[in-house]
Parts: sequence; C-alpha cells; structure tokens
Amino acid sequence: MSNPMRSLRDVLAQELGRVVIGVEASVDALVIALIARGHVLVQGVPGLGKTLFAKALARALGGEFKRIQGTADLMPSDIIGVHVFDEAGRNFVFRPGPLFADVVLVDEINRAGPKTQSALLEAMEERQVSIERSVLPLPADFIVLATQNPREFEGTFPLPESQLDRFMLRIDMSYPRREAESEILARYGGVLTAAHTALESVSVIDRTLLAQARSAADNIHVSSALSGYLLDLAAATREHPRLALGLSTRGVLALLKAARIVAGIRDSEFVTPDDIKQVAAWVLAHRLVLTPEATLEGVSDAQLVEGLLASTPVPR
Repeated sequence: MSNPMRSLRDVLAQELGRVVIGVEASVDALVIALIARGHVLVQGVPGLGKTLFAKALARALGGEFKRIQGTADLMPSDIIGVHVFDEAGRNFVFRPGPLFADVVLVDEINRAGPKTQSALLEAMEERQVSIERSVLPLPADFIVLATQNPREFEGTFPLPESQLDRFMLRIDMSYPRREAESEILARYGGVLTAAHTALESVSVIDRTLLAQARSAADNIHVSSALSGYLLDLAAATREHPRLALGLSTRGVLALLKAARIVAGIRDSEFVTPDDIKQVAAWVLAHRLVLTPEATLEGVSDAQLVEGLLASTPVPR
C-alpha cells in the first residue's frame, strides 16, 4: 500500500524544486506543517528566496496567495479588511483583507507593530476572524508563512511569546551550498530570465493526497514511554537555568505531531526518539526565551536545544 505522507513529500519536493533550489530540508518542514495544519516562521537574511518559496507552495496547493508587507504603519484593518458603505445597496459591505487566502506570506513580520501582530493571533489559532461582532471563517487549509531577518533590529518589533508559540515550526534558511548557488546562477542569471516566470511550471498537487496524509498520520502509534520522553524534554526546558521561558503545552503537542509525521514519512508505524530529535530544532528553538545572561554570553536557542536533547535520558 502506498504511503500518502511520503508521496506528498515527494510530489511537493518535485514541484517546489522546479522553482527553488537547495531547500530540501525546508520542504520536509513544510510537509509537516501542511499535514498538521500548522504555521511556519521562516528566518533568514534577505535575498535567499523566501518569498519565491512561499509563492511556489501556494501554486502547488492550488490555493490563493496573498502577501502582507510588514511595516510600522501597518494597521489590523489592512490585513483583516474593512466595512465600506455601498451606495447602491444602502448598507455596509465587508471588503476582506489579504488574510482571507489559503497561503498568506507575512514578509518581515517583525516590522509590523504589536497591534497588527496581535491581529494574527486569532486567525492562526482558531482559523477565524472576529470583526464588527461577526465571526468569519478562514479557508480550510489556511497557512501563514512569515519571514523575519534575525540580524536586523532597527525599526523592528520582536515577536511576543504568544505569537511565536502559534508558529508550529521555525525554518532557518542559510546561504545555499556552492553547488546549489551555481545552479541558481545558471537558471536565473539571464538578463531576460525572471524567477516569477518559473512559477508557471509548478503543477497543482492532488489535494486528496493531503487529506489521506492527515488521516494516515493519526494512525502512527506513540508509546507511553515516548510520551514520557516528551514530557521530560518539556520539563527540562522549564527548569533550565539559562531559559527564562520553557516549552508550552502547545509546543509539546506540536513536537508530538511533527514526530508522528516524520515517522510516517519514513514508513514507520510508530514514533521513535530519533523522530523527536529530528524535528526538535524546528519546533523548540523559537519557543525558548533565553535569560539575559545567556544572551550576553552569546548562547543560541539552537545550541540549547542540542544540549537539552543530549542531557535528557532517552527511553529504551
């Protein structure tokens, strides 16, 4: 019997590979988020193809794509929408904002003010928007991909813990390998060549495959020992001397779901500790808040995740 989770990963990697190069690990993270109905924070310096990556995903899913550019003067109504008066009907009509799309890219999310950032909280958690005493549902496969530059601080508003916790995964995009960058130069280095024209070559995947993958993920077994290992990891983050804030219950659930999916992708019927370790950096790093002392010492969240995995006993 075919494995729908692995098939989804292979098909999506093939379609995204027509446009973006050298992001195989990021594709695996996206597949996890899609199956688990999670959102993704893409972190990296400008010019690495984060926007093109999101556009290619939207085209592969066959859904509507909207982009929100984070700026200091961006208001909640700019992303949610507004009611305008219709002269013909003599009533107010709601004009939906870019949030009402299947794939929403929030570019430079940390440049938007706290008020606008908070407007995303309900949408990301409950897949709905409350406006003018009305509750409006968002698309069934609504997903937020947000980007931020970790090395730029002037004119930015760091994401609060409640916002970060609503991102299931964080992908850290680094500079491509030399071979991948050489292929990028060969493909897009022509004067008349534009990356957006390559999007036309991306085909829409079979949406029933996504539904089958979600159903299959629910059947992956998690033993009580593995559940205890997850709880031990969570407790270790909450008691760590260099962490001011540890893993939330939402984060533990995200780690469990992600481990289930990677186990299914490798065609296993049960989750192993290695599955948890494989996804730990994506799920944990952005949720951990370092103490001021640890920050001054130059300790990174990724290093802390590695230390936690190394120090937490693994069940047999």
